Amino acid sequence: MERAVLIRTISSSSLACNRFLFSSPRLARSFLSKSPVVASRRHYHRLIPDLTNRLLPRRGLRRFFRLSVASQSSSLRFSLSNRHFSSLATRAVASPSTQVSPEIAGVNDEVAEKFGFEKVSEQFIGECKSKAVLFKHKKTGAEVMSVSNDDENKVFGIVFRTPPKDSTGIPHILEHSVLCGSRKYPLKEPFVELLKGSLHTFLNAFTYPDRTCYPVASTNTKDFYNLVDVYLDAVFFPKCIEDFQTFQQEGWHYELNNTAEDITYKGVVFNEMKGVYSQPDNILGRTAQQALFPDNTYGVDSGGDPKVIPKLTFEEFKEFHKKYYHPSNARIWFYGDDDPSERLHILSEYLDMFDASKAREESKIAPQKLFAEPVRIVEKYPVGEGGDLKKKHMVCLNWLLSDKPLDLQTELELGFLDHLLLGTPASPLRKALLESGLGDAIVGGGVEDELLQPQFGIGLKGVSEDNIPKVEELIMSTLQKLSEEGFEKDAVEASINTIEFSLRENNTGSFPRGLSLMLRSIGKWIYDMDPFEPLKYEKPLIALKARIAEEGSKAVFSPLIEKFILNNPHCVTIEMQPDPEKASRDEAAEKEILEKVKASMREEDLAELAHATEELKLKQETPDPLEALRTVPSLSLHDIPKEPIRVPTEIGDINGVKVLQHGLFTNDVLYSEVVFDMSSLKQELLPLIPLFCQSLLEMGTKDLTFVQLNQLIGRKTGGISVYPFTSSVQGKEDPCSHIIVRGKSMAGCAEDLFNLMNCVLQEVQFTDQQRFKQFVSQSKARMENRLRGSGHGIAAARMDAKLNMAGWISEQMGGISYLEFLQALEEKVDNDWDGISSSLEEIRKSLLSRKGCLVNMTADSRTLTDTEKFVSKFLDLLPSNSPAERASWNARLPVNNEAIVIPTQVNYVGKAANLYDVGYQLDGSAYVISKHISNTWLWDRVRVSGGAYGGFCDFDTHSGVFSFLSYRDPNLLKTLDVYDATGGFLRELEMDDDTLTKAIIGTIGDVDAYQLPDAKGYSSLLRYLLGITEEERQRRREEILSTSLKDFKEFADVIDAVKDKGVSVAVASPDDFEAADKERPNFFQVKKAL
Repeated sequence: MERAVLIRTISSSSLACNRFLFSSPRLARSFLSKSPVVASRRHYHRLIPDLTNRLLPRRGLRRFFRLSVASQSSSLRFSLSNRHFSSLATRAVASPSTQVSPEIAGVNDEVAEKFGFEKVSEQFIGECKSKAVLFKHKKTGAEVMSVSNDDENKVFGIVFRTPPKDSTGIPHILEHSVLCGSRKYPLKEPFVELLKGSLHTFLNAFTYPDRTCYPVASTNTKDFYNLVDVYLDAVFFPKCIEDFQTFQQEGWHYELNNTAEDITYKGVVFNEMKGVYSQPDNILGRTAQQALFPDNTYGVDSGGDPKVIPKLTFEEFKEFHKKYYHPSNARIWFYGDDDPSERLHILSEYLDMFDASKAREESKIAPQKLFAEPVRIVEKYPVGEGGDLKKKHMVCLNWLLSDKPLDLQTELELGFLDHLLLGTPASPLRKALLESGLGDAIVGGGVEDELLQPQFGIGLKGVSEDNIPKVEELIMSTLQKLSEEGFEKDAVEASINTIEFSLRENNTGSFPRGLSLMLRSIGKWIYDMDPFEPLKYEKPLIALKARIAEEGSKAVFSPLIEKFILNNPHCVTIEMQPDPEKASRDEAAEKEILEKVKASMREEDLAELAHATEELKLKQETPDPLEALRTVPSLSLHDIPKEPIRVPTEIGDINGVKVLQHGLFTNDVLYSEVVFDMSSLKQELLPLIPLFCQSLLEMGTKDLTFVQLNQLIGRKTGGISVYPFTSSVQGKEDPCSHIIVRGKSMAGCAEDLFNLMNCVLQEVQFTDQQRFKQFVSQSKARMENRLRGSGHGIAAARMDAKLNMAGWISEQMGGISYLEFLQALEEKVDNDWDGISSSLEEIRKSLLSRKGCLVNMTADSRTLTDTEKFVSKFLDLLPSNSPAERASWNARLPVNNEAIVIPTQVNYVGKAANLYDVGYQLDGSAYVISKHISNTWLWDRVRVSGGAYGGFCDFDTHSGVFSFLSYRDPNLLKTLDVYDATGGFLRELEMDDDTLTKAIIGTIGDVDAYQLPDAKGYSSLLRYLLGITEEERQRRREEILSTSLKDFKEFADVIDAVKDKGVSVAVASPDDFEAADKERPNFFQVKKAL
């Protein structure tokens, strides 16, 4: 996962917007939002995954649409998370040719033979304009997919089938550990050196239930091959299989600082999984998977169960690597515009060192046999005390759809069915559940087809115990009705258009296209099936459309519902019951185990354990020797362009409204944003903004129901979204605050796009009280889930709200304040709907005006010219009244330390201060310094030594707020002490020229983040809104490139402001808060949120 996305996932004050100075941030939200269901499959990452789940596939159609997300607003990512356009994708092309394109370089048989490979198959994949060749390494049997095309964003990945036999988390711990030094790169963590000093566009590793993936990507060929070599050496020759301390650090160990203290568990994966097991939706997903697959490897947790992880031995760990991390068990992927012969050359140097093994046979995944009867399971999950526990139940129905993998045509049909059932707010199953009033939000993953056998899951959370049978009956009766009556014609047409648009657009956002294709291909390849087949959607799509046209959609989809769901006895119903004692009971059980461990030890054993703890920390905190650091290959500053990437931008005027146009090749797609000024809005209306945005897209008009409007948008466009954008502006007191309406369509449908934008903005009626009440319940459920899973974002937003006005605005629309607002609003909807409806109209009246409006468009020059007349008509229909005067929003939260206490087993610890308030003048070196602090000091002390899953910092150069944050952290006060010692770290820092160069290059890698055309146009828009000029971008780049050790030393005094004047916010467990309060009485003011 890209390093830059570790920062805030909910604050719309512009932490993420920092990157707009140079490029777009790592844009996180998907442009079609599918239903807000929670995927039941879990993928565990070495780095913190994008916490808005960009790396995790959403639902359904995974073989075709895996992991392809379009760019979206970096800010207020919480606002419309269940309604944005398409997270599906693949490039618009003509029908695939069976002939290999002569324009793309290939590898002749003699070259392949020279490097020890034989060519198994060669095909031209028209859908992605690529020549794909499957090679087999003759000595070991390793398989290689070599995909060649003109994409500069090159991708490499090596994947091993790694089926666990228990829940000790071996695959996950090994995934972390192999990147901690290797034969050629004998330092503690070459992975971190790559984070610091490469131009990677992707760098991570992740563990599935049955496989482990190690992907990298870069647009720079030299850098790309450096990354490939480090990863190959890491997986085949890791130090961890000989280094018990790496196993302890990444997996688990007993920690005892002195013999008088209690023994504790520590370990990065151990603590990561404690965080996973604190989230109800994750507990539900794990329970469902294990219940559906009781007899094969999916019946255990590859990520590791915190109760089971401490049973893992070092010998088992080593044996797992020996058995499965072998070329005979490897699938290797190359993609992009590099030399395909060089790929084989690089691989041969590693693969030739091995003989064939039986790993491929021994790692095969056995299919789960289908049940004869349904199963019901009741599970507890932790909740806070207080509130009506009777209304906090969850229920989910899950089916295993087949006893074997499905053919591609059936998978495609099931994917369409999934989209029809759940893919939009108007989808009948989703609509029926949410409108029933039986629960707050949907759970379950819909169709999940990433494992050997596909599944389907759907349910509700926020259900009262009495209503659980009613939810189950509603699901079954709705499916029965759809089977008997079929789907509306318009719904089918909208679904086909949405999916086909997304396939052809191939918009994967900041996620490399080659990696999206790799994960799609590996979904079949890993089970010894055809790796080419999942890349070729054209023929099955044509066949499906033809069948629907000839036989009707009912003939296609009704048999699927009947066969795979209604008449399928392999059904597992999961009922989740709230238990306010569970978290404390789990903590007490762990404590009891550790007390018994200590009681069983002699004094000399305890002394030895304390010594081992000290030795491990010493190793963790001792820097690598320079000679070891120099083994990691890197670029030089001569490889770095001296100027920033510039986006073509023409600023014009249509009907008195400013229009920005970006002439870029977009494959005949038009991307457009219409921006409205939010500054005249009354302060008390700000918390309603996210719900206002949702209402625009999910309520009806005078002539159209919301279902008809939703279907019309699906039939005519690639999607429309509405969301707020808020950021501080450097040097200005007032924030930048706007509502952005974002849409996309094929160029020929531009008129439809702007007509529908106008319809959404001006014709939607705020009259549906019950739908609005659903929005409130859904939003509250999402916020509660975010508080448990992304507590660092909640802490960051809270600190921002104490330190600047933009942060306060954002927190009102997406932090704890917003959650409190939603809790009060639930009751108010019943008692004062007229008042709420009037407030929504007041927001619309305040926003919609031609004056203060801005239009942004990205497409080829002909499309831009042809679209101007539709923009003119759209603008003519807008009110021409002058907006009200700027409202007074001069508000901030009290500057006090807060502990937000929730039922969890981990903490999220933050501390921040405004550096501009102490006189700091921005210099580009700050980008280099903050990145270096994250990748060295905080990585070593918060993650490696402290045991947290993540520790990082961010400098919002627009507001001046410098923030420290930790993620899934076992500590609280200790982490704050690390933050406070950062100034001392900088003062004592010694850095040779190579290390400094790496730090600069890594920063440029963030600055020059790879972008698709729509993201380039959107980034240019945000730079315009924030007043960032090309001259400033050039100046900051020059400051980055000229950063010196002196800059680091001088920044120490600046960063001491966080220690001396900073504010702390922690999202914490009750036990850890209580311990902190005993150690530092009244340091935190406590706030219970769940």
